[in-house]
Amino acid sequence: MSSSLVLVANAGDSSISTFRVTDAGLDRLSVTAGTTGCSNFAVDAERGFVYASVKADDDNADAGILTLSLDRETGVLTPQSRVSLPGGAMNYLSLTRDGSVLLGAAYSGGYGIVCAVGAGGEVSAPAAEVRFPRLHSVMASADGRHSYFVSLETDLVAQFSLESDLSLTPLDPPTADAPAGSGPRHLAFSDDQQTVYVLTEFTGEVLRYHRDPSSGALALVDSTPAHDPSEKLRHSVIDEDPRKNHYVWGADIHLTDGVVWASERTASTLAALPIDADGSLAAPAGFVVTETQPRGFAVNGDRTLLVAAGEQSTAVSLYRIDGTDLHLQGRYETGRGANWVRFA
Repeated sequence: MSSSLVLVANAGDSSISTFRVTDAGLDRLSVTAGTTGCSNFAVDAERGFVYASVKADDDNADAGILTLSLDRETGVLTPQSRVSLPGGAMNYLSLTRDGSVLLGAAYSGGYGIVCAVGAGGEVSAPAAEVRFPRLHSVMASADGRHSYFVSLETDLVAQFSLESDLSLTPLDPPTADAPAGSGPRHLAFSDDQQTVYVLTEFTGEVLRYHRDPSSGALALVDSTPAHDPSEKLRHSVIDEDPRKNHYVWGADIHLTDGVVWASERTASTLAALPIDADGSLAAPAGFVVTETQPRGFAVNGDRTLLVAAGEQSTAVSLYRIDGTDLHLQGRYETGRGANWVRFA
């Protein structure tokens, strides 16, 4: 595979920017238009496909998932196929089983999906669906045996066995609770797959769940604040404006070696929470102010670089990771409403 690329969804422009990572920073190769309202996507770097969640438009009555092929030399994304989703657009997409299965979670539609992916990147109609209010993310375990759908409104993680026919069988218990009113949002797995970290939107905490590697079941252990106390942010209230009310507004979460990183949008911070040997988290070692309203960020495969986007910014920031420190390498124009980042 050639050098690393970074893809950024610019929801305000209905486009995706492609950057090449160079010794000097990021070099924008292309901007692909026509990804209507795209706020998230999944990347199969090995096969060269990008699966973008798109909204309805003049040519398509329904939202859907658009498959695009990625030219790694030019950065251009070329549409290949589209599957319609009458129930509404996905807010989170992730791949499992070597890119042969696509998982999705829809916030407004309140449903999650499992889709087969063909050799040419064709996404099937959903093979399975689940329904929970305001689903915000979904990921599968590394072995593809279990999947986890996070419901922000009902404060839970729904947990399933992902069967060979792509049906979903609830685990025992079928859900893992989050604290009432916390608003669980995005999740990340520890390297050994025995811990799942979930960032909450309304309280800005990282919840730590023990995961039974055999059954896949989660059990809540504890929580650690991930927002800057000096900002004096207040507990969020669902459907109220977080920035206007100076509420906590947690967003995204990713891991590097020994650190959980979490973004908060009202104060526009990235928090670094050290991971102890038992998987527990220490208080944040520090906060970095980043692009305004950082809904999405990503870490590269060798965990040396982090790219953050801001919904109220037209640029992304590239950082070099040094333990719990981030060193800004540069800021690069991308587009309006930048809110999702992935390395490829």
